[in-house]
Amino acid sequence: MWKTIALFILRFRLFFIIFIFLITGLMGYFASQVQMSYNFASLVPDYDEEMIYFKRFKQIFGEDANILAIGMKDDKVFQLKNFEALRELTDKVSKMEGVTQVLSLPRMQYLAKDTAAKKFIAKAIFPKSIGNQQQLDSLLKFAKNLKFYQNQLINVENGANILLISIRKDVLDAKIRHQLMDGIIEAGDAFTAKTGVALHYAGVPVVRTVMTQKMSKEIQLLLGLSLLMTAIILYIFFRSLKSVIIPLLVICILIIWTLGTIYLFGYKVSIVLALLPPILVVIGIPNCVYLLNKYHQEYRLLGDKMKALEEVLQRISVVALMTNATTAVGFFVFLLMDSRVLREFGWVSGLMIMAAYVVSLVMMPALLAYMPAPKPRELKHLDRSSLDFSLKTYHNLVFKHRTVTYIVTLLIVVVSVIGLLQIKVVSFMVDDIPAESVTRKDLAFFEKNFKGIMPLEIVIDTGKEKGVMKASTLKLVEKYEQELSKIPLISVPISVIGFVKATRQAYYNNLPEFYEMPSNQDRPFVLNYLQNSQGEDSTGLMRAFVDSTGRELRISLKVADIGSLRMDSLVNKAIAPISARVFKDSGIKAHITGTTLIFIKGNEYLVTNLQQSIVMAIFIIGILIAILFSRWRIVIVSILTNMIPLLITAGLMGYLGVPLKPSTALIFSVTFGIAVDDAIHYLARYRMVFRENENVSISEAVALALKETGGGMMYTSIILFFGFIVFVASEFEGTRALGLLTSTTLICAMFGNLIVLPALLVSFDKKGKTTKE
Repeated sequence: MWKTIALFILRFRLFFIIFIFLITGLMGYFASQVQMSYNFASLVPDYDEEMIYFKRFKQIFGEDANILAIGMKDDKVFQLKNFEALRELTDKVSKMEGVTQVLSLPRMQYLAKDTAAKKFIAKAIFPKSIGNQQQLDSLLKFAKNLKFYQNQLINVENGANILLISIRKDVLDAKIRHQLMDGIIEAGDAFTAKTGVALHYAGVPVVRTVMTQKMSKEIQLLLGLSLLMTAIILYIFFRSLKSVIIPLLVICILIIWTLGTIYLFGYKVSIVLALLPPILVVIGIPNCVYLLNKYHQEYRLLGDKMKALEEVLQRISVVALMTNATTAVGFFVFLLMDSRVLREFGWVSGLMIMAAYVVSLVMMPALLAYMPAPKPRELKHLDRSSLDFSLKTYHNLVFKHRTVTYIVTLLIVVVSVIGLLQIKVVSFMVDDIPAESVTRKDLAFFEKNFKGIMPLEIVIDTGKEKGVMKASTLKLVEKYEQELSKIPLISVPISVIGFVKATRQAYYNNLPEFYEMPSNQDRPFVLNYLQNSQGEDSTGLMRAFVDSTGRELRISLKVADIGSLRMDSLVNKAIAPISARVFKDSGIKAHITGTTLIFIKGNEYLVTNLQQSIVMAIFIIGILIAILFSRWRIVIVSILTNMIPLLITAGLMGYLGVPLKPSTALIFSVTFGIAVDDAIHYLARYRMVFRENENVSISEAVALALKETGGGMMYTSIILFFGFIVFVASEFEGTRALGLLTSTTLICAMFGNLIVLPALLVSFDKKGKTTKE
């Protein structure tokens, strides 16, 4: 069958070349239409209870992750001309497309008591025209006495204050978000130039925007570096331009098909899919290297270009099919995961790996058939002394020092397992943003002065309509907030409690000592004023913090990016016990939710899914190897050999303190599928030796297979190493870890497949009796 396929490809090579170029042109058009993803909330599956509740929360109370904060800490902002510049900045930002509301120091309002109408009315603290610095100082003193705003808009201890910008959800999820962010930063830069006051930007919109902007640059950078590094290594190995150009052409076709497929499937380029084009550059090259290497071997043996190509297609096709299938399995297992992002990644990557098989199998021989036959200098790599020395070293380790090989391998495994046990599973919202970046420094500003900016929400369910404003409920919630305020990791709570306290302060002419819940004596008067003030809630606080039925109220908190481990402790060991203690026997329930919690949970889902994927990948790849070689002994040997590099990588992660998070968990199932390719190439040649000579011994078959496939295995492994090592140029810490750890894994896999695998095969028959494996 494979001979027929080989002849068919070579006979109709011009048709195949034209057809693939036409498909590539069409895919190129689709690729030009592909869009970036601006939504990171899809890691938690829709059926998850926490996700269901979070969606309900947003329907009732609105978005919690649409606030962009601009912070500053400089006494110069309290100078009259600079204060007016801040007002100008606030007004300018509020008029931008997509901005719904801006809260800042110049826009602060207070509740004034209208004794005639017996109601509260909202008034601006700072008039449109402030006469002099003395008047401003007096107004600032008044503003700082309004405890409702303390540590929300202004830190009264050090003067740090923030400007809060509310952005429409449809803008957050669209490309226009970048234009809005650029406009805000441009306005901020103008303010800084005018006043000398430095600004800090933070909030979920900032994190998402920074990530997506960097993601677009990353694709271009890593893709360019991968192609460049691959071209250099190919030329060093083969010393021929056509041996560089043809494989790179195949890879470029594959990249275009990948982007076109993303568009055709209706996907957008997420932070995971963004890694796929540079990964496929590296993964697609081994097909080309094995074809080229085998082509040169056959041409030297036969002396006829077309016969050599025909022989290559016959010998390589089935093995390449299996190696690509095993690699694809490492990606296809993501289809079984709960995460939509991983399923998208699994579909596209798995299909493109199989497409790489087809394109390389067709285009490489077809184009080489039109090229001149290899010149003697192009075949010199087959006799490279360094290659011969390496293969002789491996041969000696397999046949003369097998016991030492096993002992060293066992020691490495033990040490790796000890390191593996030290791995921690932890993720942060800004995991991949460099620690020295402006974004991380700005986040640190908010964490220092306002205890963070990441949203955390608690919904209090009273169980009864209009139960929120009952005196007993308010008293319990006040106590609850007092207990929460003792937790150092979270900000001062903001809720209807603060609003009610502000109404009492307003009733007593905004004297700060009266910022408390209404007492039994003044409650009727305060609540009467509040009831008469319906419709005066100009800031929308009541609407944003109490549902329409009056049954549920919302407590909003801000938290630092403390990571999944500390977040779990915060929720389950700090907040949950307070909820249980305060609301015991009251019928009131507290539910913790919010974007921060969902984001952390999404990363935990991702890590769990990736851990499951490696188990499934090993199982499915084992079945494929069993089908190919029909021997479970060979399955066990090849699987165990290629699990050792994974253990080494896991051990290094433990010793180096690299946590298991989405970017690092991705390594294992992907690299296992790639690493086992070398084992399949080796075992396929090992089996072929027995078919060619039934009387050959296992030791002879092992040695011959090592000699014939060892060079190709080394070439591909080195190309894979350098292809992935370029990922260290990434700005994302997770991508750098992915590149470094993947490169390490693949090099370890190369040594495993060249030394440990042959040694285990020899050990099957110590007496050297013949067999028909």
